[in-house]
Amino acid sequence: MTNYIILALCVIIILSYLFDLSSRYSRVPGVILLIGLGIALQLVSVSTGLDIPNLQPLLPVIGTLGLVMIVLDASLDLKLEKKKAKVLINTVVSALVLLTLVVTAGSLVLVKVYGHTPISAVLNTIPLGIISSAVAIPSAAGLNTREKEFIVYESSFSDILGIMAFDFILFGQSEITGGIGNYIAGGLLTIVIAAVTTAGLAWLLHKVSYHINYVIIMTFVVLVYVLAELYHLPALLLVLIFGLALSNSRFVENTFIRKYVEFDKFNRDLESFRKILGELTFLVRSFFFIIFGYYTSVEGIFYPENLLTALLITSGILLIRWLFFSYVLRIRSSSLILFAPRGLITILLFLSIPAVYVLPEINTEVITLVILMTLLAMMLGNIISPRKAKRTVAAPKKDVPELKEDEPVVF
Repeated sequence: MTNYIILALCVIIILSYLFDLSSRYSRVPGVILLIGLGIALQLVSVSTGLDIPNLQPLLPVIGTLGLVMIVLDASLDLKLEKKKAKVLINTVVSALVLLTLVVTAGSLVLVKVYGHTPISAVLNTIPLGIISSAVAIPSAAGLNTREKEFIVYESSFSDILGIMAFDFILFGQSEITGGIGNYIAGGLLTIVIAAVTTAGLAWLLHKVSYHINYVIIMTFVVLVYVLAELYHLPALLLVLIFGLALSNSRFVENTFIRKYVEFDKFNRDLESFRKILGELTFLVRSFFFIIFGYYTSVEGIFYPENLLTALLITSGILLIRWLFFSYVLRIRSSSLILFAPRGLITILLFLSIPAVYVLPEINTEVITLVILMTLLAMMLGNIISPRKAKRTVAAPKKDVPELKEDEPVVF
């Protein structure tokens, strides 16, 4: 039996790798294939009578690990520059405003039409208002540089703001002002903790030469994240700051810190850490979506009521996004408008809603369908995003502006 389990794990990992590899060329999100693989395994298990232990309780654990790793991995790729200030501001505004609009619109429907309490409505719509960085960031590899950068920032901030809003509603004080004051204080405390953590882990990465440094560093990052979550601090912000600090060490290379840090060695160590982190992220993310697919109700996702609800939610999300991008940000990129996947963080927060606040209209099957529909929309965005064309020798045409390689597609 042991050999069969090992064999199955090896096959699953190889298939996940092939899915990830194929998505770079076909632009079909690997997440769809992973969920499909999980559903296929479920059907095989049912038809053969194979008894598989209940792995569903592991979903939140694996999902949390994956979320931390993906945001950290993405933040290590981001370089802070003055010329990117506008992009940074736009992504923060986009993440905040779109989350607020989706939650407000969804909550009004649930309260006015279905008669649910405001707190139940808000808790059930926040997960649907968040762009999943766990899905968006890996899938953005096929976009051009500007669009990819926008998606990385926007999805990361969307996760952070969404989790903060969810925790505020669930664990907030009875008085709104007290809750807001606590969250501002929590945000400032998180920045201080992030600074101390960054200094300590950077020293560990640079100075300790033991051969298992990287696993210990990753363990400390997860530990600090969990402790911050336990005290209802914006823990994902801590991870983002940590990654940004490591990837932008050039800002302190010419300061007194140079006496204590050999930056050439530090950058080499950081590159090795990134490679290991990327492979761990791939494994955790793959198993999360396969397990999620395995426990998806195949019958439930084909119920007309669930299909209609999910279609209305997805249409609303994309309509609000189109209006905001077109008339507020003045960004007319069809790829970015369609790039609003729901996924890992949506599932994690939905599973965290207390039973007393769970609503029948927003059930597991509806969440699954919204995830699949937004993934299909994202796939369309990937397809219409311009590929980097091969250069050919041709005479330039007059009066026709040259399209830059990183220029986004416009309507």
